[in-house]
Amino acid sequence: MTAHTIKAEFEGHSGAKLAARLDLPAGSIRAWALFAHCFTCSKDTLAAKRISGELARAGIAVMRFDFTGLGSSDGEFASTNFSSNVADLRAAAEWLADHYDAPEILVGHSLGGAAVLAIAGELKSVKAVATLGAPSEASHVIHNFGDHVDDIHAHGEAEVNLGGRTFTIKRQFVEDLNSTNLAERIGHMKKALLILHAPLDDVVGIDNASAIFNAAKHPKSFVSLDGADHLLTDPADANYVAGVIASWVARYLPVEAPRSEDEPVDDVVVGETGQGQFQVSVQAGPHRFLADEPVDVGGADTGPSPYDLMSAALGACTAMTLRMYARFKKLELGLVTVTVSHNKVHAADCLECTEAERSNGGKIDRFERVISIDGGLPEGLEDKIAEIAEKCPVHRTLEHGAKVVTKLS
Repeated sequence: MTAHTIKAEFEGHSGAKLAARLDLPAGSIRAWALFAHCFTCSKDTLAAKRISGELARAGIAVMRFDFTGLGSSDGEFASTNFSSNVADLRAAAEWLADHYDAPEILVGHSLGGAAVLAIAGELKSVKAVATLGAPSEASHVIHNFGDHVDDIHAHGEAEVNLGGRTFTIKRQFVEDLNSTNLAERIGHMKKALLILHAPLDDVVGIDNASAIFNAAKHPKSFVSLDGADHLLTDPADANYVAGVIASWVARYLPVEAPRSEDEPVDDVVVGETGQGQFQVSVQAGPHRFLADEPVDVGGADTGPSPYDLMSAALGACTAMTLRMYARFKKLELGLVTVTVSHNKVHAADCLECTEAERSNGGKIDRFERVISIDGGLPEGLEDKIAEIAEKCPVHRTLEHGAKVVTKLS
């Protein structure tokens, strides 16, 4: 999960200071990833932020940066080209290796995807590459200012409007795009490749994804982003892409070592993700997942609520306790299912409560647990099953209460 995001800067291909952000996970870092943004975009697009955040929640630290002359980076965009973008990526990878660790993952969006495909083969540390809406040739980007190409060739440069902003495009930019043979570099890349592309992408057509897939060697995968637009402006699409990349790339990273019996249980770390009002990421040892609140209370329902997790803890503990008892007694016990519901009820209406508890007034938390066993309950053991269930540690904690100590750090 993302513990925090820190600012950084490094020298790009021309010596200009380039602005970067490092999205760092809580706990140990499984690997480093480098993210390249789309043409004339920045490191702070919705897609860049959400994908980086999701990878960080999976234990993967991400460096995303603005190419020369874009976003918060210094330098002149007019002096750049596709080759300089690749050189900026190389500089970012070298800075990352010097200050943290060499990147094992490259992620590129649109022309940034073409850039990571162009450089992946020469970065020995890289194991996996993911592209989003990437063109199969860098020259594809020329269609964004196609009406000005004649002026660029005739006068050496032209002012073009891209996404509501004015950029100076020089002749060398166009010539550099046309001279790049991306298919050849893809064929010699020798890295695991994930291609994500929207079938109805009206900026970079789906045929580009086919061309990249055909040029690449295995292992290669394709995921269709049905209904998404080129910039992944719908948060649901950006979240989906982030989750797919995080799951896919895990296959190409070292497996996190399981905790040994003698190793103390790690603290559970919970941190806000910055996505939505209440979403948090939970890390319990090597396990990571999201928690949230339902939509009707202002959440986005991207994960279980805190009380869902408490109910899950009771249910899991109950099933495990019954299984331990069955193994100890050598009982033939079918698979156990525990259904837990939680409500707040008036103490006076709680039939299961003691007289003292009912007399306190107000509301109390009531968990109802229903246990079912495949094949039915063992004959004559109904009461024993209920008795053993009540001995599960979480049940006892809920029933007897616990002391919560708060410290500020």
